[in-house]
Amino acid sequence: MIFGDIKVHRFIANFLKYRYLLIELVKRDIKVKYRRSVLGIFWSFLEPLLFMIVLTIIFSTLFKGNIENYPVYLLSGRLVFTFYSQATGGALGSIKRNASIIKKIYVPKYIYPVSLTFSSLVTFLLSLIILVLVMLATGAPFTPYIALFLVPTVLLIIFNIGVGLILATVNVFFRDIEHLYGVFLTLIMYSSAIFFPPEIIPADFQWILTWNPVYAMVKLTRDVFLYGQLFDTFTLLFATFAAIASLIIGMILFYRYQDKFILYI
Repeated sequence: MIFGDIKVHRFIANFLKYRYLLIELVKRDIKVKYRRSVLGIFWSFLEPLLFMIVLTIIFSTLFKGNIENYPVYLLSGRLVFTFYSQATGGALGSIKRNASIIKKIYVPKYIYPVSLTFSSLVTFLLSLIILVLVMLATGAPFTPYIALFLVPTVLLIIFNIGVGLILATVNVFFRDIEHLYGVFLTLIMYSSAIFFPPEIIPADFQWILTWNPVYAMVKLTRDVFLYGQLFDTFTLLFATFAAIASLIIGMILFYRYQDKFILYI
């Protein structure tokens, strides 16, 4: 099976061959992230909890009649967005940060942006413990649908890898993307209904939510943790399409330009 110049079976074989390096890079990313932190990886639990408490105090009264169980609503959306922003934001500069290694030895270059998705996944999965505890504290129902959280999680992994490959490639040639992407992440956050109900967005702008892949992932996650229901068919199909499309585009773009990286890093 071939996408452009990419042979998928070769990609998979390469991935398996260097899986131990990927694991070591994930460990390194996590250690670097918490290296100078007194609380270390405990921040994976504390940060989303503090964020939820602060925004719940600020917005729960405002949206009390619009949102059922605001703490779970807020935290579930926040965790999805944080996973996306950390994975893609980290992948953005991954090639440049590892330039010294890339110049000396050969390893598949895609390993570096991909490792950021998996290190962010570790933080995401640890943070889900806080989400479960908040559900217990707020009396949220635990339904069998919670087991389906694996679906949006897998889609998020695929989507983050694809977007990460795109950003890592573009950033090699256009360094200004590092500054612009911070602004873009802010726009994504406010257009993903993280801390406000989607209904408050005017009808003329509802299309922003409809065609926002990050909001689709947020909605799928809330369906299982907050509402205890099956996924909306359109949202599931759109999120799946966005994840697969981003991965295909990312792979094609990365493979097409990776041989030129050495000239720019």
